Amino acid sequence: MVPTYNFENADVVVGIGAADFLGTWPGSTEYSYQYAQQRKLSKDKKQMSRHYQFETTLSITGANADHRTPIKPSQEGLVVAALYNQVAKLTGGAAINAPAIQVTNLDKAAKDLVAAKGRAVVISGSKDVNVQILTNAINSLIGANGKTIDFGAASNLKAGNDTAMAAFVQEVQQGKVAAVLFYNANPVYDYPTGKTFGENLQKVGLRISFADRFDETASLCEYVCPDHHYLESWGDAEPKRGYYSVIQPTINPIFKTRAAQESLLTWAGATNKNYFAYLQNFWRTNVYPQAKGAGSFENFWTQTLHDGVFEPKTVSASIIQPETQVNNSNTNDAARPLTQPTATPAATGSGVTFNADVNAVAAAIGQTYKANSNATELVLYEKSGIGNGDQANNPYLQEFPDPISRACWDNYLAVPKKMAVAMELVQGDLVKVEGKGYSIEIPVLIQPGQAEGTVALAIGYGREKAGKAGNKVGKNAYPFASLVNGTMSFVAPDVKISKAKGKWEIAQVQTHHTIMARPIVQEANLNEYQQNPAAGSFRPVVESSEGPKSPTEINIWKANGHKYLNHSWGMVIDMNSCTGCGACVVACNVENNVPVVGRQEVINRREMHWLRIDRYYSADPVPEEAGLIEKNRLLEEASANPEVVFQPMLCQHCQQAPCETVCPVLATTHSSEGLNQMTYNRCIGTRYCANNCPYKVRRLNWFKYHNNEKFDFHMNNDLGKMVLNPDVTVRARGVMEKCSFCVQRIQEGKLNAKKERRRPKDGEIITACAQSCATGAIVFGDLNDPETRVAQMWEEEQGKRGFRVLEEINVRPQITYLTKIRNKA
Repeated sequence: MVPTYNFENADVVVGIGAADFLGTWPGSTEYSYQYAQQRKLSKDKKQMSRHYQFETTLSITGANADHRTPIKPSQEGLVVAALYNQVAKLTGGAAINAPAIQVTNLDKAAKDLVAAKGRAVVISGSKDVNVQILTNAINSLIGANGKTIDFGAASNLKAGNDTAMAAFVQEVQQGKVAAVLFYNANPVYDYPTGKTFGENLQKVGLRISFADRFDETASLCEYVCPDHHYLESWGDAEPKRGYYSVIQPTINPIFKTRAAQESLLTWAGATNKNYFAYLQNFWRTNVYPQAKGAGSFENFWTQTLHDGVFEPKTVSASIIQPETQVNNSNTNDAARPLTQPTATPAATGSGVTFNADVNAVAAAIGQTYKANSNATELVLYEKSGIGNGDQANNPYLQEFPDPISRACWDNYLAVPKKMAVAMELVQGDLVKVEGKGYSIEIPVLIQPGQAEGTVALAIGYGREKAGKAGNKVGKNAYPFASLVNGTMSFVAPDVKISKAKGKWEIAQVQTHHTIMARPIVQEANLNEYQQNPAAGSFRPVVESSEGPKSPTEINIWKANGHKYLNHSWGMVIDMNSCTGCGACVVACNVENNVPVVGRQEVINRREMHWLRIDRYYSADPVPEEAGLIEKNRLLEEASANPEVVFQPMLCQHCQQAPCETVCPVLATTHSSEGLNQMTYNRCIGTRYCANNCPYKVRRLNWFKYHNNEKFDFHMNNDLGKMVLNPDVTVRARGVMEKCSFCVQRIQEGKLNAKKERRRPKDGEIITACAQSCATGAIVFGDLNDPETRVAQMWEEEQGKRGFRVLEEINVRPQITYLTKIRNKA
């Protein structure tokens, strides 16, 4: 059972291991929203949560933590045991016997958990049952059950049975399987022994796949019966126990496909083979009885289709018994093998009563984990864009820069700087990785925050039959995984890394990783902010003949400037809420027909993204005696375990725009509503505007990406062009592109309001980036309307947390950022 976590109720959060709840965990969108509610600050809210993260690879979640501590996978169980002992000591409980381990920030985390009893939570990403039991024990000690953890609404977003899958693979090898159907499954690619499984698949008499293409598994099947795309389908879902939703088709089927469910009904000999009728009958029998006072079923069904979801009023918890586990031949090789569970929590209403022999659990953990290991441990992880690789043929996702590494179109071996120096490696050097009887050659990326003695490699790459965009991108890392005690382990506990011949340039959109002490990003600690709401702010002054002045007091533009008599569109970006996930980047691409250019053009610095998320690492303190050149060099180097900040960067729609003053053909102009506009058919591509833009957010369309076989990623055939937004111009070659604040949405909202003889209401007009932001970090609206949230935030935070990037050059952006506040102990 995977419970639902209520981060909005947590004043203290402790994450351990692969607990990337803001990134690649199931439910990360919901969790990001909840987490952000506890991180937002205002004049009426001066408190925020404190977050500790103990992990191996720098994740999105770790990057947002107030205190992040790198650990090795082989230490994870001991970290949990040490945290339990610290918490037990503070709450009057008995300690357990486990090997001692010294971990930075562990004592602080324990004290904060106990101090926030009832409003704290500990989460673990481990697949070791005993580690999870001990985590449950800590949560029981701090009163988390029923408050920050909800066992009643268990998550159904991910479900699997590694033991059953291993048994199936073995039965296929033995020729005991007569027929197999693959539905949303591609084990020939993503199972560790997929190659051998594919060879044995010929022993199965009947092989059927519902895949939409001849992927690695479907190409070995006798029959491929492609399912409808989910946007063409009826269906339902229960993402959390007791929370139901209906899946509705938005378009007719494009190809001659058939719903997989209808295929199954047909083959089963059902009298009624219509899946929509089957779905309605299921809801009539199983869900409708839970809808008290809903009237007739027709009324209930219509309302559910309208709402999209149905939530019964009460959801009760139940006891979930663990599966019987089996030993595996790889057990002794794993860095963190799974051990047998000793107990399971008993459900009581919305919470649980913990009942387990923690000493037996501790003994099992002590035999499994090590405080110190000299082996090089490989961690397999998912990137937030590519995930497990099932969407690898989506060019938007391939070109989406990873929020941490800022690289795209590849996976790579992330190594800590200390290891890179010892092996004389620089970024892009090829290395050979050997382990679990498998080896690959892959480029190196030096990753700050990577735990010493470990390396990391993303899964989801190395596809052979994904499609034109996804084929042969990166290397397949799945064979490094292994089955341990019946459960899949994504850690190779002892790998060999050796330098190989050659280099491979990584397509990285950001190569300058620190702010070098410049006030591009403004930061402060919570205690400083509580004393002074303007803490961390940089207020520039300009020397003049009359003495120091604010930049806004000196103006080379006409005295009156621009007047916005009707609307003034603006934005506020809360850097406390932005987790760096990048959903806004992809949303902007899709909404505005931003082209995909491919790996080589990204390397050529010609990526087209209108919106980027700059990721900055902190640098180590510079010695006072260092000279200017040495100081600058040291400031460029990120710390071994840096603090991280994310800053969405898009066209700032400057009121005094430098781009407008240099355009020789008046292609970029200012609107009466505060927008910096581009007239595409007037632009001749001089790029003067890009050279004069201090934010570097303007993109020249070097090629006809939308209709050029050289860029066969999307937009250049009839099917690919269906992705285009008909409300947005497809730009020709040689014109400048940039953020327009989704002007097509602004115009539509204004016209709809005009037809109803009123002004647009707050929230009716929203940019794609703001709409897709799960945390509400981006707020857009009319600054001239005092009732809008953006105007109120703009007014409230001026002179406090509000700042404009490069305010000293007096370009007067329409975007205000809010200072990043950390809650460090």
